[in-house]
Amino acid sequence: MGPYNYFDVRASLSQSVADLTRLHNYRSAKEIDRASGLTVLDSRELIVLAVTGVYLQVIAGQSRVDTARAQIATAQASYTQAVDRNHSGLNARIDVNRSLVELQTQQQRLNSLLNDLAKQKISLARLIGLPQSQSLVLTDTEPFHRTDTLPDVDEMIKLAWENRPDVRAASAQLRAAEEARKAATSEYLPSLALNADYGVIGVNPAQSHGTFSVAGTLQVPIFRSGRISADVEQAAAALAERRAELEDIRGRAEQDVRTAQLDLDTASEQIRLAESNRRLAADTLDQARDRFNAGLADTVELVQAQESVATAEQDYISAMYSYQLARAALARAIGGGEKSIHP
Repeated sequence: MGPYNYFDVRASLSQSVADLTRLHNYRSAKEIDRASGLTVLDSRELIVLAVTGVYLQVIAGQSRVDTARAQIATAQASYTQAVDRNHSGLNARIDVNRSLVELQTQQQRLNSLLNDLAKQKISLARLIGLPQSQSLVLTDTEPFHRTDTLPDVDEMIKLAWENRPDVRAASAQLRAAEEARKAATSEYLPSLALNADYGVIGVNPAQSHGTFSVAGTLQVPIFRSGRISADVEQAAAALAERRAELEDIRGRAEQDVRTAQLDLDTASEQIRLAESNRRLAADTLDQARDRFNAGLADTVELVQAQESVATAEQDYISAMYSYQLARAALARAIGGGEKSIHP
């Protein structure tokens, strides 16, 4: 019969000593976490490539605008000369009209190029997070330098398989699937756990004594073979899927490297031809101007030479843009876009 007092204060500890299922699940979670971080890096690589492409478009657009202004200056000089020669009775009015048409054509071309450049700057501002109303003036005016010394294609493919974040993320996902399959297989095995506690009991703190208990628990799966078999099959299917994804991404990486290398070689050859065309067109324009000044040719030949120079300049700028874009794509394909892409 009471009243009476009783208290019990204790701390408990539960520790898994041998559980392969939990161990493999832990390793699988670590690989999934690593794959998530690599996916973020791959997204950064794509952002770098997108910004680089628009940045190069702005540089090329500015170069086209500068070329168009130079062509306008040349056309203006030809028009003034044609007017003076017409006033002197050295050529017909049609020569003046042709020169004026060429001048106005170049002015129309400049207006179109200025519009394209403004839109490209808006796209660049949006990509890099600046207000689209902000005026942008790029400091790089000549970013095109052909100084690349690239390794062999097979070596670049190996670099892509080793360095590309998407390939590394797929590899981490594959390792996670392997660990998950091992965890499912380990469910057939017994597990050992340790449970212990220590505390004090008594009618009051002054009259109490310590007690403890230690127990080991061995769990052996007996009637779970059907469920475990299903878990193993599910993990094996996920593993096969991750392996196929890795092979697909590795194939995509190889395709990107080979495609970028082909584009780079083609653009390099285009630059060589464009440089030759620029020199020939400039020389032709000089000769046409000399013949016109000497009265040996009319403005038809001069206008055609001016158009050839304008076309050659535009082709050269397009070739240089293609070359730089191919170089950026190759850096992304290898997996070093964020570190190596520079104008």
